[in-house]
Amino acid sequence: MKILLINSVCGVGSTGRICADIAKQYIADGHEAKIAYGRIEYVPEDLKQNSIKIGSDLDVKLHAIKTRITDKHGLGSVRATKKFLKWAEDYNPDLLWLHNIHGYFINYELLFNWIKSRPDMEVRWTLHDCWAFTGHCTYFTISNCYKWRTGCSECPQKSEYPKSGFADNSNENFIRKRSAFTGVKKMRLITPSNWLKDLVKQSFLSKYPIEVVHNKIDTEIFKPTPSDFKKKHNLENKIIVLGVANGWEARKGFNDFIKLSKLLDDNHVIVLVGLNKKQIKHLPDYILGIERTSSERELAEIYTAADVFLNMTYEDNYPTVNLEAQACGTKVIAYDTGGCRETIISGNSKIVKTGDMSAVYNLVKNLIW
Repeated sequence: MKILLINSVCGVGSTGRICADIAKQYIADGHEAKIAYGRIEYVPEDLKQNSIKIGSDLDVKLHAIKTRITDKHGLGSVRATKKFLKWAEDYNPDLLWLHNIHGYFINYELLFNWIKSRPDMEVRWTLHDCWAFTGHCTYFTISNCYKWRTGCSECPQKSEYPKSGFADNSNENFIRKRSAFTGVKKMRLITPSNWLKDLVKQSFLSKYPIEVVHNKIDTEIFKPTPSDFKKKHNLENKIIVLGVANGWEARKGFNDFIKLSKLLDDNHVIVLVGLNKKQIKHLPDYILGIERTSSERELAEIYTAADVFLNMTYEDNYPTVNLEAQACGTKVIAYDTGGCRETIISGNSKIVKTGDMSAVYNLVKNLIW
């Protein structure tokens, strides 16, 4: 059997690693599997022969500019998508497995027109966020906006990813997505959390079969992994409070980590992984900033070195970072956001009300639970 997976990235970030694991499993079982991706040039060495990049970096930039000006995200990359679909037609997959198809790299209308031209092809679509059924956003928890149930307009999150600096095209986006994404003969949807499944069942995608498949992690990699991390960073006598994200912003709880750093004494240090150089430059005292790493082993070492892992995200689906930290033997404190509650599998981990900094502070100060 031939399998084609499509995702914004390959082998990096949570969705990239999920796709890589799926492809490797199919290959191990004797099938042929390819991953098509659009962002970040890094691809694991053992998947380079099984990956194809959609478009160029310039195509991504032009798609992003189109989105900024017109709010028509997912409707750029015409040339890149046509070229990719010509390749896909020749590859002739039996199973197409979609993951994140937003991210400035593919034209969703061209993609779904091609899908509908192949009624015998099995299609699966793992939804990692809410973008597929809204007129703009990937999440709407903070804005408390539920227009997507009937039809988007006057988007309150126009300035959030995928950011538009001028136009509000949310109503047309909603209509075009509904037209493109419905009517596929053999498609079933997968969500990593019951939380997201419940939302999908309220959307225009509700007629498709849908199942929950919780994200998994590689416990051969994410396990207690001793290292010299504390010694290297002169943290041997510190209590390490860790946060990890693919990119840090207010939605991910970045501002709450800043607030927490001002409450904790100098026996504690906050370590944030995934920051950019500018963010690192402006960090306050007692926060150690580390750029994003593509090494899973390095992540396992950092998780293991930490005394507690904090996930103070305000919008999320089923964050695998919680699973990774727990697998490395580290306690987790997470906000009760999206499907976060479903990731707490260790008796040493805690869920607190989203935004309850007092509860977080008290748990961090008293780590013996």
